[in-house]
Amino acid sequence: MEKTKASKTSRAKGKATGTEAKIKSAYVDYLLNNGKQPSSIYKFCLDLKLKEDEFYKHFGSFESIEKHIWKGFIDQATSSLTADKSFGDFSAREKLLAFYFTLAEVLKSNRSFALLQLKDHRKPEIVPTFLKEFKTAFEDFAGSILTDGKSKGEVAERPYLDKRYPQLFWVHLGFMLLYWKDDDSPGFEQTDAFIEKSVNLAFDLIGKGAFDSAVDFAKFLYQSKVK
Repeated sequence: MEKTKASKTSRAKGKATGTEAKIKSAYVDYLLNNGKQPSSIYKFCLDLKLKEDEFYKHFGSFESIEKHIWKGFIDQATSSLTADKSFGDFSAREKLLAFYFTLAEVLKSNRSFALLQLKDHRKPEIVPTFLKEFKTAFEDFAGSILTDGKSKGEVAERPYLDKRYPQLFWVHLGFMLLYWKDDDSPGFEQTDAFIEKSVNLAFDLIGKGAFDSAVDFAKFLYQSKVK
């Protein structure tokens, strides 16, 4: 009896996954061919030969499809990285560099869709609806890397500021998306250079080094003046 129930559950999950993928694929095709969302979920499902209630089993709106697709980009990048056993031995800097490069490859495979979605996105501090789950997933992943980096002394602990590192890296990722959007270099080599230089700079700033020396010197000057 239990085996039968498990088998039915497995088939149901497989069917759901297939329907979900079918909806996402059809939606992306429609966007790329028409430059806008379908006029209604009813018409979209009619053209797809899908019952409307089947659509709602997976998505509540067209916007939820977009959020799901973008979060999927993060999931695809992180899954690819964590599947590599050597990834766990990387430093925090190396992990985030690897993440950015992997995400850039994922986005490259979906560039037409991404460009259509990002066409009106010009300010990294403003988060469009379709990027909200993408942002949360990124900050969770980056936060775990940075927390581990702090425990190993790779990332400096700074009161009030270090808790905001994931949010600061999100702004950085926003700038990367804007840069990538306008990059027309062969193989997007300029984006690769942007990633390498900017991530290395970020880690130089949040690591124990020049920044801390500058702060200590500023404190020394201030205290000397007070005396």
